[in-house]
This record gives sequence, C-alpha cells and structure tokens, in this order.
Amino acid sequence: MLGLWLTQLQAQDLTPYNLSLNQAIEMGLNHHQQLKIAQSRVQVSEEQIRISKSQLLPSIGFSANAFYLGDALVLDTDWSKVQTVAMPNFGNSFGLQASQLLYKGGVIKKSIEMSELQKQLAELDLASNEQDIKFLVISNYLDIYKRINQTQVLEQNKILAEQLRGNISKLYEENMVTRNEVLRAELLIKNLNQAILTMKNNHAILSNQMSYALGLPNNVLIMPVEIFDAEILMKSYSHYTETAMSQHPALRSAEKNIEIADQNVSIQKTNMFPAISAFAGYNMQRPLTSSTPVLDLYNNTWQAGISLNFNIDQLFKGKRQVSLSRSQADMTREAFTFVQQNVEISVKAAYLKCIEAQQQILLVDEAKKLAEENYDIVLNKYLNQLAITAEMTDASNAKLNAELEYANAVINAMFQYYNLMKSTGNL
Repeated sequence: MLGLWLTQLQAQDLTPYNLSLNQAIEMGLNHHQQLKIAQSRVQVSEEQIRISKSQLLPSIGFSANAFYLGDALVLDTDWSKVQTVAMPNFGNSFGLQASQLLYKGGVIKKSIEMSELQKQLAELDLASNEQDIKFLVISNYLDIYKRINQTQVLEQNKILAEQLRGNISKLYEENMVTRNEVLRAELLIKNLNQAILTMKNNHAILSNQMSYALGLPNNVLIMPVEIFDAEILMKSYSHYTETAMSQHPALRSAEKNIEIADQNVSIQKTNMFPAISAFAGYNMQRPLTSSTPVLDLYNNTWQAGISLNFNIDQLFKGKRQVSLSRSQADMTREAFTFVQQNVEISVKAAYLKCIEAQQQILLVDEAKKLAEENYDIVLNKYLNQLAITAEMTDASNAKLNAELEYANAVINAMFQYYNLMKSTGNL
C-alpha cells in the first residue's frame, strides 16, 4: 500500500502531454538510439564507396633521402689495408614513381559495385530497424490507450456502484436490508478504487518508459489523442502476401545478400587474371658512385613502361577460393528461401489473428450487451428485494468484465492490424 501511495503521488506530479500516433512514431524515429547506429552504418558504407572509387586513381609516390657517405676502404685479398679513397661525404636522392592499374579482370569496378551493394544492404537494415521502432512505439501507444480505456470503464462502474450504495443506504435506514448489504456495496467501491489506482500507476509507468524512446522529459504523462475505430477495412490475403514479397526489408536484404555473394564470386575470379599496369618514374641521386673516382654530381634517370604480374599459384589456389565463394552464394540462396517461407508464415498468422480480433469484437460486444441487460434486470430485482446481494455483485462483476473485455478487444484488433502491416514490411 505504501508503494502504491508513493506511485500515486508521483503520478500526480506528472504533466499531461497530448500525443497523436503519428507524432509518437516521428519522435521514435528521430530519437531512438538503435536507428542512429543503423544510420551510422549507412554513412560508413558511403565512405567505403569513396575509398573503392579512389582505386581508379593512379598511385603516386615521392621519396627523398639525405645521408652521410663514408670514405671507401680498399683491402687486399688478405684483408690488409691498401688505401683509403676519399668520397664526397654528403649524399642525397630524390625519386618520383607513378603507376596505374590497367587490367586485372575488372577487380576495381567489381569492388566498387560490391561497396554499393553493401550500402544498399545497410539502407535495408535501416528500413528494417525503422519498422521495428514503429511497431514498438505503436505497441506502447496502444498499451497506454488500453490503460486509459480500462480506467474509464472502471470509473463508470464506480459511479454505478456509488449510486447502488446510495440506494442500499436508504433501504438500510428503512430497516429493509441488513448491515452486510451496505458493507458489500462499500467493498465493491473499494475494489474499484484499487483497480483504478493500479491502472493509473501502470499508465504512469508505461508513459515514463515511452518518454525515453521518444526523447520527451520524464515528468510528462503521455495522453493519446488518437481515436481508433472498432471496424478495420481488411483487404484480401493475396494483397498482403504480394506486398510482403515485394516490400519486406528482410526479403530484400536476403536478395541483396545473394547479389553480394555473386559479386564476391566475380571478385575471386579476378585473382586468376594477370595484373597489367603502366608505370613511370624519375630518380635523381648524388654523388655519382658508378665512376672512378666518385664524382660529386647528380645522376638523373627516368623510366616509363608496362608491367605484367601474374601469380601462377592462383591457377590452383584461386579455383578453391572461387569454389568456396560459389558455395557461400548457394547458401545465401537457401537463406533467401528460408526467409521467404518465414515471411509467408508470419503474414498468414498475422492475417488470421487480425480476422480473429475482428470477430472477437463482435462476440464481446454481444456479451457486453447481455451483461448490461442482466445488470439492469438484477438491479431492479435487488431494489425490489427480489435478489440477494451476491446476485447483484455477480451481475456487477460480469458487467465490468464484459466492458473491460470489449475495450481490450478493440485495442487488440488495432494491435493485430499493425502487426499485419509489419509482417508485410509496410508499416
């Protein structure tokens, strides 16, 4: 009781914050940390594309050296000193080298295409995360909406219970009922007060949890302003299946993984091609040590040409790498089939649950009407002393449970509908 009292005091300090469902979704997409991580992955993949494209540019290198050249010591064959030859002691050199890959089986182009596929995959992961965040926000929003509806139902029943207590009190004053009848009415109101308090506290707890995901202050009490209709316009099952097959992020990611695996096969094949490059270079070195005596002059040389490099062992090793890449590509195709089956299963289950939720509304609505009618009959009988208090309590509980079930059924129908939209990847 102390904990509930403290929670009630805390809930009273909260500031109501009216929030529509679209606003909640937008806030969730802007503030959720998981989406920020996914967005960072997209940015990293964009940088990787730039790095891959930079391989199209030639490689250019410059080198400069300064060194001390010691005097040359000439020795005889028996290691005895013959003479010391003075050398220009300061030396330095400059070099400029440039090369450009001309051909290696299109490895650079394929690497760029691979980076672009990785970026598309990162964007699909972002879209999938957005679907998850939307559904999480919607679920929390509906949970809060449910608590508010249940609170309203309990408060309405509390009003009826208070009216009943007033009537029983009058009958007690006229000695027409015993004291236990009044106590039962009081107990019913106490139970309703306890249930109302619990619902309000649950509302405050859910609101606090949701405020962190939406970037709201933790002293607000989220109040949904959305009006949900009990009737949902359903389309055919084939419509939802076709939508899932064409738009679901998981399927599109699986397709993209197949493209990446096929591209990896092509890249592995390039290792079995020779590398043809154009190169050019310029060198300047001092002193000139190729002459006798050594001259303190700069030796300037330059070169340009075509180079051919080919690793012969790749004719054997490369085949195994290509075979491994093909096996991995086959595995991604099997994974696509598995994901496709799971998507079809989830769409079917979500569709049936949505239909069931719609039918459940009709059933609980009929039950609610029957419970209300039964309550009115028992109430009239009770006031005319034709029914006992236990019957009145049973009728009140039946009416309360029926109204709560109806309120829950409406929210559950909306939840199942949004779950269906998520299963198609079109939330």
